[in-house]
Amino acid sequence: MIQKKFNKFKITVLIPTYNEDGTIIEILKAVSEEVIEGVLFEIIVIDDGSTDLTVELLEKNSTLYTKLIKRKTNGGKGAAVKDGLLQATGDYILFQDADLEYDPAEYEKLLRPIIQFDADIVMGSRLIGSPCTRVSYFWHKVGNRLITFIFNVLNNTTFTDVYSCFLVYRRKLVNPKDVITEGWEQQAELLSRAVANADNIFEVPISYFGRTYDEGKKIKSHHAIFVIWTIFLRRFFK
Repeated sequence: MIQKKFNKFKITVLIPTYNEDGTIIEILKAVSEEVIEGVLFEIIVIDDGSTDLTVELLEKNSTLYTKLIKRKTNGGKGAAVKDGLLQATGDYILFQDADLEYDPAEYEKLLRPIIQFDADIVMGSRLIGSPCTRVSYFWHKVGNRLITFIFNVLNNTTFTDVYSCFLVYRRKLVNPKDVITEGWEQQAELLSRAVANADNIFEVPISYFGRTYDEGKKIKSHHAIFVIWTIFLRRFFK
């Protein structure tokens, strides 16, 4: 437990989900178990038109979250995230996937730079001293390194892993009404907008338990093209 005294703040945890009936309750229980002194959690689940039992399970376990947003049709992760951003009320936004790839037990690690240094942005990196990382797809790692390099060059930053899904940023840095992307490239847009308005940025090492495609992984290598294009657009056409 973090002992340093600090002003209380609220974290909005956004959990987009689509056909995650095998993991959604487990991840929500893990999130709800996180207790950090002085930190309030607002948990918003956005179901993106699931066709399995995800919504039914969520409705039966409503004590595990603050708010449930039910989208009638599947619009993609970015569309779900944008709906959540529009209803968030926390001082900070924290993104949590529903697939168990990222462990809520590491929230304390993610929030430490905010508590100790009043950070504007904290990125969880799978590449700097991670205690436990599942071996993943080679070309995904190559794509991530390329995307990270381009982002750093254009934004004068030194991130090691810009497409980690463990991202926390001060909510006021990004107006969700300005967000235009709804695909996998959305994180590039959100991070670009946040970095443009931030003064204090940190990375912390995190564990990663990546899924295989057979286990439900959805992102594909060709999505990198749209991500890189978005980074260029945000840098030169703000």
